[in-house]
Amino acid sequence: MVKINNMKKTFLLFGILIALTSQAQKIAFVNTDKILGKIPEYKSAQEKLDALAIEYQLEIEEKQNTINQLNSYYQADKILLSKSMRIKRSEEINNAEFELSELRKKHFGPKGNLFKERQKMVKPIQDRVYKAIEEIADSGRFAFVLDSSSEIAVLYYNNKYDKTDAVLKNLGYL
Repeated sequence: MVKINNMKKTFLLFGILIALTSQAQKIAFVNTDKILGKIPEYKSAQEKLDALAIEYQLEIEEKQNTINQLNSYYQADKILLSKSMRIKRSEEINNAEFELSELRKKHFGPKGNLFKERQKMVKPIQDRVYKAIEEIADSGRFAFVLDSSSEIAVLYYNNKYDKTDAVLKNLGYL
């Protein structure tokens, strides 16, 4: 009886292994950093975004310097000021700090100007790349396409399955 149960388990395991191997999935890899790096519009958009970020950062630093100066003057004059003047100056500094915080959100926040510009300039390019990846995946019947430039743990892959050049060719950059 024990031998029959072991035999059934062995056949069941063998059957499952056969089923799994007959349903093998094809996997391909692409390097989106390499692909995007070869697209001139992407490089140009990235340069414009970098310049915009520097412009926003300078504006924020200027505002921060103004706040630092207000604070410095306040600390120096504090003992000479009446209570109402201290409160008024303190409120001015608090308002300026709040405005600075709002300015940071406006430029660098999740729905800020830099994010909106990135969406406007880079997203259409990324969409074209992902459409090309999808076309390569469909034509090659790949079940998965992994990005080897991201932080996924790809410890080894055969270059035979690297479809980065096929995507670049599909986009017209090779």
